[in-house]
Amino acid sequence: MPLPRLKDRIAVITGAGSGIGRATAKALAAEGCDLAISDLDEAGLAETVRQLESSGRKVVSHRVDVSDRAAMAAYAKQVEEEFGHVHIVMNNAGVTVTGEFEHQSIEDFEWVVRINFLGVVYGAKFFLPLLQRAGEGCIVNLSSMFGLVGVPMQTSYCATKFAVRGFSESLGAELVDHNIDVVSVHPGGIATRIVHNARTAGSRAARMQKGLEKMFETKMMAPEDAAQRILRGIKRGSPRVLITKETYATDVLKRIFPALPPKAVARARKLLGVN
Repeated sequence: MPLPRLKDRIAVITGAGSGIGRATAKALAAEGCDLAISDLDEAGLAETVRQLESSGRKVVSHRVDVSDRAAMAAYAKQVEEEFGHVHIVMNNAGVTVTGEFEHQSIEDFEWVVRINFLGVVYGAKFFLPLLQRAGEGCIVNLSSMFGLVGVPMQTSYCATKFAVRGFSESLGAELVDHNIDVVSVHPGGIATRIVHNARTAGSRAARMQKGLEKMFETKMMAPEDAAQRILRGIKRGSPRVLITKETYATDVLKRIFPALPPKAVARARKLLGVN
């Protein structure tokens, strides 16, 4: 069920210490939402809280590792004690490892899976009772353009973002009769800290890291613009939100050619600055 009116709603956002999470928190507050925000980065989270002070809305913050099942269960309990119920849950926290699969360690791969996928699962699982208690709501799961197409140097990231898309589609079908929408968000290049915080695997990834950081700082969409598109998706109950021109182009290409040849996909290296 769409949420055309956001005033006085209660929203939960993970990964709110920077980027899309912070921008969406500010956008929701401007619409009149009260907020429960979290991040592992305490300094970033504190800055988000500071920027929300002038909104006049209630804001509670918690340092939470989304990959920790017990911590996420406790977070939901804390939000329940503070608010009683929620209307919006945005599973936003995410990380990546850049590098060929042969150079990525199993530990790095598991790190990405625990945060990008299990963090989404935990957020949906533990906050679902609070959404059901409200009688309507929306779960917003951050997938990616790389949840539509697999590209070189991002095997672990693509695997988790494809998983988020499939999980969101299945969960959305289950919750239709509960008046709870599930929105899968697919951004392309957004000027966030994800590349700066990325792990690298192999010499090629190390060489390209500085170029990627500069590209994300200067050429990508502002998080605030992405946040506005996410808000529209929440209000409309859209099952999928595509953000940036490259994501729309990728979506069209995959619809025309569902099974792209590996050589064609390899050209995506240019998107990553790989020569």
